[in-house]
Amino acid sequence: MMSAVVSAADVRRSRVRLFIVTMLFLVTTVNYADRATLSIAGPALSKELHLDPVAMGWIFSAFGWSYVVAQVPGGWLLDRYGSRLVYAFSIIIWSLFTLMQGWVGFLSAGAAVVVLFALRLLVGVAEAPSFPANARIVAAWFPGNERGTASAFFNSGQYFATVIFAPLMGWIAHSYGWRFVFFVMGGLGIVMGLVWLKTIYGPKEHPSINEAEFDYIKEGGALVDLDAPKDDLLRERAPEAGSGWDHIRQLLSNRMMLGVYLGQYCINTLTYFFLTWFPVYLVKERGLSILQAGFVATLPALCGFIGGVLGGIISDAILRRTGSLTLARKIPIVGGMLLSMSIIACNYVDGQALVVGFMALAFFGKGIGALGWAVVSDTSPKEAGGVSGGLFNTFGNLSSITTPIVIGYILAATGSFNGALVFVGANALVAAFAYLVIVGKIERVTLKRSS
Repeated sequence: MMSAVVSAADVRRSRVRLFIVTMLFLVTTVNYADRATLSIAGPALSKELHLDPVAMGWIFSAFGWSYVVAQVPGGWLLDRYGSRLVYAFSIIIWSLFTLMQGWVGFLSAGAAVVVLFALRLLVGVAEAPSFPANARIVAAWFPGNERGTASAFFNSGQYFATVIFAPLMGWIAHSYGWRFVFFVMGGLGIVMGLVWLKTIYGPKEHPSINEAEFDYIKEGGALVDLDAPKDDLLRERAPEAGSGWDHIRQLLSNRMMLGVYLGQYCINTLTYFFLTWFPVYLVKERGLSILQAGFVATLPALCGFIGGVLGGIISDAILRRTGSLTLARKIPIVGGMLLSMSIIACNYVDGQALVVGFMALAFFGKGIGALGWAVVSDTSPKEAGGVSGGLFNTFGNLSSITTPIVIGYILAATGSFNGALVFVGANALVAAFAYLVIVGKIERVTLKRSS
């Protein structure tokens, strides 16, 4: 009798949270496609503007400088004004700046470089709240035993962006010129921002959620009040919980979080190699055309997408079986990072099929191990979820600065990508070490009240 009652309740339960995570996935896909526009347009752009590898490395890094600096302020905005509105403005603004990058082709070479660097800086500022917002929304909408899969699913949008948009952008650059890559992707992002405003709400405000689903996610540990209107609550809570700077100090003094930050920095090194230098590697080291590179890049990206979804499923399955959050998150992360070291094998093969195969294997492993945002949802204190996500993303995206610059200097010094691939593989090893040795037990951080 009891099982029949439960089954009936399950039938009546709405599935709004699945729509929410699908929107996160779509927005993340557009987000990473916009980040990758420069890498697809890069070979033609650098040729037209006469840019050497070091100059391209610095332009690739421009996004990262501002993205990193704006992470904690972006997290504060999310905690203060909520994910829905801050994220919507973020999407629309970064898309406008992406669109404007196409205009640099009408400037002289020197002015084009300066304006392009500035626009990439502005894109970084505008995108800063995106992933902390993703983590907050997952924490608000998903019970603990579904959070790993949900986080892995939206995070896999970074690979799906390449599967869908790398061939499209390669075709646009080949057929219409590199400027139109920015025009098309910027326009698509603006549309996505408007759709977001019409469809995304918190659990308490969403018109389509029913009581059964609300009770299910709340009883499972979802922070359903996270994005509810709460000006009064904030005023009441602020004196007890401490200032934003005190939250940052406490998070930075937590060994578990420091290990997570180091791991994310190293994991993102693989991401930013793929987003910046990988198409250039295919064109200049392996002799492909821009159009071919756009299509070839889809296989590693597809494997990364499959690995990303699989990593979340594995993680949540381990959690249900063992009840250990630590094992559930660490096993896929460490195993995935060790598998990602296969990228180094590309230095020892000549055939394009083998190169693409090892790249695909490396990004499959990276996808499995990309559970950092699930860990953020698991560990962030409720009163500082945005700041915690912003701090995590600050450390993680320092690699968006260092990776393109370091690889640019390696190329300038050696004329080869061999050292660059070793650099990327070594970072995967350090990420595994961080989770094995430094992180320890994974649990939610409790902030102390300021005296």
